[in-house]
Amino acid sequence: MSHETYESPFAGRYASKEMQRIFSSQNRYSTWRRLWVALAQAEHELGLSVTQEQVDELAAHTEDIDFARVAEIEAEKRHDVMAHNIAYGEVAPGAAGIIHLGATSCYITDNAEVILMRQAFDLLRRKLLAVIKNLADFAETYCELPCLAYTHGQNAQPTTVGKRASLWLQDFVIDYGDLTYVDGGLRLLGNKGATGTQASFLRLFNGDEEKVLKLEKRIAELFGFSDVFDVSGQTYTRKEDMRILNVLAGVAQSAYKFAQDMRLLQSFGELEEPFNSKQIGSSAMAYKRNPMRCERIDSIARFVLCNAMNGAMTASTQWLERSLDDSANRRVSLSEGFLALDGILNLLIDVTGRITVNRKVIERRLLDYLPFVATENILMEAVKRGGDRQKLHEAIRRCSMEAELERREGGDGGLLRRLAAEPAFRMTEEEMRSLLKPEDFVGLAPSQTRRFLRAKVEPLLRDYDPTVNRSVVNV
Repeated sequence: MSHETYESPFAGRYASKEMQRIFSSQNRYSTWRRLWVALAQAEHELGLSVTQEQVDELAAHTEDIDFARVAEIEAEKRHDVMAHNIAYGEVAPGAAGIIHLGATSCYITDNAEVILMRQAFDLLRRKLLAVIKNLADFAETYCELPCLAYTHGQNAQPTTVGKRASLWLQDFVIDYGDLTYVDGGLRLLGNKGATGTQASFLRLFNGDEEKVLKLEKRIAELFGFSDVFDVSGQTYTRKEDMRILNVLAGVAQSAYKFAQDMRLLQSFGELEEPFNSKQIGSSAMAYKRNPMRCERIDSIARFVLCNAMNGAMTASTQWLERSLDDSANRRVSLSEGFLALDGILNLLIDVTGRITVNRKVIERRLLDYLPFVATENILMEAVKRGGDRQKLHEAIRRCSMEAELERREGGDGGLLRRLAAEPAFRMTEEEMRSLLKPEDFVGLAPSQTRRFLRAKVEPLLRDYDPTVNRSVVNV
């Protein structure tokens, strides 16, 4: 490995070997060759002057690509598709004359891109399902554990640890549906020709429109696609790329929200991401346990969110039947969008599968604030004992402000002590404290979580592959 040239961090640090293989030069350009084979096969079946021997010769050389020779030809011809075409013909000389018959470059490049993205979607879908599985297990385990909830970043009514996890989980379930929908709708460009009219193929088949359409359908079948774009210019509409990058950004947004929440909760001491026994949290402060995985998730997620703009900009700026200002951008934005999200999902699988729950910290933080939450219940009980609701409310307001001020100055606040000293309540401090059962303040959080898991998550997990979870360790 050379250390004298730039290497993408997605290759060196973040993306899995599986995703790197999908977008590798070998896989991309062998897919180009398989598209040339499919074109020749379909043309042979439909009666053009392409022999089965030529098809077989092409098929025998889809993998043995001489990249040095391709680079040599491209340096002279300044055209990547033709460089590969010529190099292919050199190792399959008997078929050299029929390679690319009737096609334009986008038959190769666009169709190959869709094939690669379908492979990548399959890997992402399996990894996202592993994240969903981890969070579902976590939500189930802790669906009844009360914790303090926060609105506006301030202490609010209690929820449960599992219910909070169900909020993260729901976002990923939505993403899974969106990803599956976009993946399921992927179509090949087909063989549309230079401006999308299929004129070259119509000439090859002497004006037989049905054979042109059968050729396109047959090529799609050979790659397992049920459909092609009905109409196109030279390329398939770049709006498709926009949809693809947007669905990747949707997963990244959910990942960002989860990781950011985890960072907040780790700062409170309630939850923690995995921390290995020999891991170093800080080069200066040896005692630190920084949430580096979640910070990395958020960092890469910002890239994926910004990258979605590439699809929108490219789709909106294409000229008429096509222009080439999309090409260089797509080489980066599509492949690195998938590589980046793959890196995020690797981290998510690791974090969601090994969250540490600090029960004592959660309990202490909740009980410290619970007297404030319980004031409504205390007020209701005092009214039952003959108190005036308005006077009680004013007493609670005044005592709460005094208690909070004392807390901020280092005291314990003593809210219940203050309320018990108010004659209007007609209750002792112990009677008030008996109303402070955390489980009485979480509402339907446990049952909401369980219903969601049963109805929406468990059906998805029928396709869960446990080997994916085991393949991502200590990212």
